[in-house]
Amino acid sequence: MIIAVDIGNSNVVLGLVKDSKILQSWRLHTGIHQSVDEYEILVRGMLFACDFSLQEVQVAVLSSVVPELTEVFMILLENLTGKPPIKVSHERNLGIEINTETPAMVGEDRLINSSAAYQQYKTSLIIIDCGTATTLDVVTAEGVFQGGVICPGLLISADVLFSKAAQLSQVNLEMPENVIGKNTTDSIKSGLIYGYGGMIDSLIKRITNEIEQQGQPTPTVVITGGLAAKVLPILSNVIYHEDLTLRGLYLFYLLNKTDTSGK
Repeated sequence: MIIAVDIGNSNVVLGLVKDSKILQSWRLHTGIHQSVDEYEILVRGMLFACDFSLQEVQVAVLSSVVPELTEVFMILLENLTGKPPIKVSHERNLGIEINTETPAMVGEDRLINSSAAYQQYKTSLIIIDCGTATTLDVVTAEGVFQGGVICPGLLISADVLFSKAAQLSQVNLEMPENVIGKNTTDSIKSGLIYGYGGMIDSLIKRITNEIEQQGQPTPTVVITGGLAAKVLPILSNVIYHEDLTLRGLYLFYLLNKTDTSGK
């Protein structure tokens, strides 16, 4: 069994994975000012509440796009398992190649998601992650990560709207009954949910056209991320994977568990 951890800008996702099966997962708010001790109390408490023993854990695997927390969790995970965690890097075996101008600048979560999706489908792919940012990444049928698109996330768009428009109040991000809102609240919901979904749909079509022009097969579209469920009902021909990142981290562990090159 391993502990898989993905540190994102909004949430830290932790999972216990054994033989490719996710036994339990948790989502914590990303607090960049929290110490190792504070996070360790939280994580040990969650493990204890679910009756999991750290003696069963072989090692931890870590991906992070928040530099302020990377070292915090490196120390924390070593405290929990007694071993340095396996840190995701573009220089390690991901099961895919990277064809971008600066591979070191690509978010580790994007690489892990792409690796997991390619391992499952083995075809050309568009991988969408709806989080703090919304990313759409492309992998060829040969397993080459080609880069992608980064957009403001749904929550960022909503926060900017509410902060800049004095007469608009915050609403719950939920699907309205109709696209045409009969009141301000429903109009905002429609604009955010349908507008966000329409952006994703439009980008899928444009990226698909570009992929096909390069002689690649029509891509399979995979979507994940904490906000994916908000727009999933209005997207067509996409495959939802709630735990894609955790599965990608487990795959990364399998590919690199004999690597002794260090962090």
